Amino acid sequence: MIENWTDKRVTVMGLGRFGGGAGVTRWLSRQGARVLLTDKATPDDLRDALAGIADLDIETRLGGHNERDFRETDLLVVSPAVPDTNEFVRAARDAGVPVTTEINLFVERCPARTVGVTGSVGKSTTTAMIAHVLERTHAGGRTWVGGNLGRSLLDALGEITADDVVVLELSSFQLARTPLVGWSPHVAVVTNVAPNHLDWHGTYEAYVAAKLEIARFQDRSRDRLIIGETDELRRNVAGAVGSLADVWRYRLDETTPTATMSVTPGPLSTRAQRLRWDGVQLAIPGNHNRENAAAALTVAHCLGIDAEAAVAAIGSFEGLEHRLQRVAIRDGVTYYNDSKSTTPAAAITAMSAIEQPLLIILGGYDKGSDLTPAAECAARRAKFAACIGKTGPTLVEAVRNAGGAAELFDTLTAAVAACQSRAESGDAILLSPACASWGMFPDYRVRGEEFARLARG
Repeated sequence: MIENWTDKRVTVMGLGRFGGGAGVTRWLSRQGARVLLTDKATPDDLRDALAGIADLDIETRLGGHNERDFRETDLLVVSPAVPDTNEFVRAARDAGVPVTTEINLFVERCPARTVGVTGSVGKSTTTAMIAHVLERTHAGGRTWVGGNLGRSLLDALGEITADDVVVLELSSFQLARTPLVGWSPHVAVVTNVAPNHLDWHGTYEAYVAAKLEIARFQDRSRDRLIIGETDELRRNVAGAVGSLADVWRYRLDETTPTATMSVTPGPLSTRAQRLRWDGVQLAIPGNHNRENAAAALTVAHCLGIDAEAAVAAIGSFEGLEHRLQRVAIRDGVTYYNDSKSTTPAAAITAMSAIEQPLLIILGGYDKGSDLTPAAECAARRAKFAACIGKTGPTLVEAVRNAGGAAELFDTLTAAVAACQSRAESGDAILLSPACASWGMFPDYRVRGEEFARLARG
């Protein structure tokens, strides 16, 4: 681990729009490093992100990369979304340049207890639920939220103490590189695993392996792995984690979040102590959110929080933007923004959560996922599917083949208008694309904000 950054040459690959690139650039510059920030996007594309680091004395190379910047440097800090197969990352490795990430730089230096949350669906909401409970019940220090959810916490290192708790949402991209620093959180949560990001990982097996890196370096004497009790996780955890982690399972007993704690070596032991939380009332819809609540309550128990206080706290959680967020009710029609739904599993979950007659907007960037399950669910569950983006034609065909009604639209505006023309009082219009936003929008947040604007008229 680098302790003295003075005059160290560091190439930061990828500024991004969510703060990770800006955060690590700012921190490195303030440590005395000589930072070169490089991004394929143009200055116009990155205008807002660049404004946040305009006061820094750094070098920038935008609109493309130069291989020399990757070979003639002391360290490469790579954006999580950039795979190891990238030609410039390979050039750095060939030149003997060490590679790391923003999250690795943080966790190497973080003095607090950490909770890490990953999963194909639900990790953002579960992360936010955990933080919500901790902020309202934690008798010790402060609660910090980072990783994929929230700002980069590097700048806060000077404020974080050993009495605090840091809650991190961790993507498969980030976890694929945490072995570089031999780190796992003290409490790790895996909500579920379903095929996603196969364009990045190559195979489903590689994707699952990246997710399970969250527990690889845990200490069984003190750390905990908390997983959803599903057949998929049973198979993958039992085979990949073995006796490395102390595994606690959580599941739903009807509508009550419950948790099961393994007390013998090895995952998913049949000898267990049962913990129950009764009378949980949530302010957000869907059985999947009750599952998220079960995960959050299990974390609270692992951290020694009183069960009654945790239940009271979680009942006041109102959800996150772009995650089954009710954004408008117009002419008796309810509009739900679920733009964070970038996988078929997430879209299926959203469609299952809403009890009203439904019209859905599907489609976007093609990540290589099998969209058939989402299309079949839409055919069963929705009166109409408005399909957009690169995957739109495939989705239209799949919905129709499953017996549903679907049409292709060039823009989100046209898709919303088509749903509005077909909706009746008491219906719901749901944006839950099952796909990433790229190609039509810079990110899911912009997509969700546009939908909310259209919904509100």
